[in-house]
Amino acid sequence: YFELLALDRQLEIVLQNIDVQSQALKIVTLQKKGARVTELALRRFEAQLLKTKSLEYEIRQKIVEGENKLNFLVGRFPQPIDRNPASFQSLELYPISTGMPAELITNRPDIRQAEIKMAAAEVDVEVARAYFYPSLTISGSFGYSAYKAARLFEAPESFVYSLIGSIAFPFINRADIEANYLANGAKQAQAVKEYEKTVLEAFMEVTNQISNIKNLRASYSLKEQQVEQLKASVKISNLLFKSARADYMEVLLTQREALESRFELVETRVQQLKAGVNMYRSLGGGWSSP
Repeated sequence: YFELLALDRQLEIVLQNIDVQSQALKIVTLQKKGARVTELALRRFEAQLLKTKSLEYEIRQKIVEGENKLNFLVGRFPQPIDRNPASFQSLELYPISTGMPAELITNRPDIRQAEIKMAAAEVDVEVARAYFYPSLTISGSFGYSAYKAARLFEAPESFVYSLIGSIAFPFINRADIEANYLANGAKQAQAVKEYEKTVLEAFMEVTNQISNIKNLRASYSLKEQQVEQLKASVKISNLLFKSARADYMEVLLTQREALESRFELVETRVQQLKAGVNMYRSLGGGWSSP
């Protein structure tokens, strides 16, 4: 759906560029009649306009295909998808806020599967949860420090002992703990190790998504500035061309760069929306903004 909104935006941009290039072609045609530009300049402007018009129909085809993908997913025949293209820039997913409890990852299917395996091996799942992320929070910074814990995991001998045998209180007699652990066998130890790995992978994925959201936000801001600068450059190049102070290649190049930068801005916006979706998935869903 986000990609469909992006295609709508790209189509809007292309139509705007077609209008700009059509106006430029009219000017070049008049200048050619007045012998102010060569036939080559006229042909280059015509070629660029034709290329942009061709791009319009490529995007229209992608829009149809995108609509039909969604129609297929909801089990209906091809038809237009009701949407508001203007919402593309303002659309926001739930924000990732500082202090979000790390226990949210227990909603993930892989975490639940690992917990089921531990339960089958007679390992206390509640103790495992409490041990692996007691009062941890997601702060939006990067790395292990994002979870406000000195070490996310300790050596196996320190946590396996505390999880085996459905025991839910602090241990004092380490010898008894070790004997209990050895008696339960390798199956329980393997279940705990798999749980450790699954939780670690989940936190890594969440950390990556937090970083991705942060960096995409910064990238989008810079690309917005780039687009504004190139928009101004297009106006300036047209004025200079009219007064014979810039050649046609400068105008064509500026127009092309402006179009490409606006497309890149749209793509970055799509990546931002997808990052929000990926964050929701990384946390296992089931959460919303405070």
